Amino acid sequence: MIIDPKEIPQPQFHGYMLGVIGPRPIAFASTVDAEGNVNLAPYSFFNVFSSNPGTLILSPALPRDKAKKHTLTNAMETGEIVINIVSYPIVEQMSLASTAYPKGVNEFVKSGLTEAKSELVKPPYVAEAIASFECKVKEVVHLGDEPGAGNLIICEVLLAHMKEEILDENGMPDPFKADLVGRMGGDWYCRANGAAIFKLPKPNRNLGIGVDQIPDAIRNSPVLTGNNLGRLGNIEKLPEIEAIRAFSETDEIHEIMTRFINDQESLMYQLHELAQRYLEDDELEKAWLTLLQQHL
Repeated sequence: MIIDPKEIPQPQFHGYMLGVIGPRPIAFASTVDAEGNVNLAPYSFFNVFSSNPGTLILSPALPRDKAKKHTLTNAMETGEIVINIVSYPIVEQMSLASTAYPKGVNEFVKSGLTEAKSELVKPPYVAEAIASFECKVKEVVHLGDEPGAGNLIICEVLLAHMKEEILDENGMPDPFKADLVGRMGGDWYCRANGAAIFKLPKPNRNLGIGVDQIPDAIRNSPVLTGNNLGRLGNIEKLPEIEAIRAFSETDEIHEIMTRFINDQESLMYQLHELAQRYLEDDELEKAWLTLLQQHL
């Protein structure tokens, strides 16, 4: 399927993009206008782009009537904004705050969230948010004048607030305690907790061998997935022959090799399944020691 954005209605292309680009973090932005009226609104066209200086960018898009969002006009008027982070306990209140209330209506009041006084900027932060970032607006980049056009609000972080109860024993955010929420397409969201969170070791500091260096019999396995091969390719070098031979004496390997000694196809299948389990348990070397038994 090939999609030319110029050949379909803008809302349809918008739906295609948001349906596959996600989950997107949500900037729950609090601002004030020149008269001091408070506004609070969520935007999922948002992310972090620098840590030195700390830089966040959100992008309020022009609606069908092409009227600028209150967040955008307020940020341009005052040069200040607070980005609050959305977690599951406030997701419904965040959604309510997205209602297109008239200018001057305080969404803190409408959503039942609590204004907390910021230290360095005029907009308040959300007291219930797990983290909030007081920012100055460095630049606003307008991407177009038609409905759906983004307006990049480039924000430099001046001060961060973070709830201590979401930190782990090392003083860093714990993803299970943070309980973050991500935006999907349409009415869909996702919750970054439970089985949705998984750990993936970063590639070695030294170069991994790569999938192209995996022996063909393993690379073309009917059992191992592309993700499995990616993890296998992250090893710096293959185990030595002595280690492979020593591993063949383990009970599980010995049982498989004995049972399927006259059935090489089934032997390969059993070894690959065992290696896959080792990979799921983050035991890369054991996975390789298992896979290389047939290569002795």
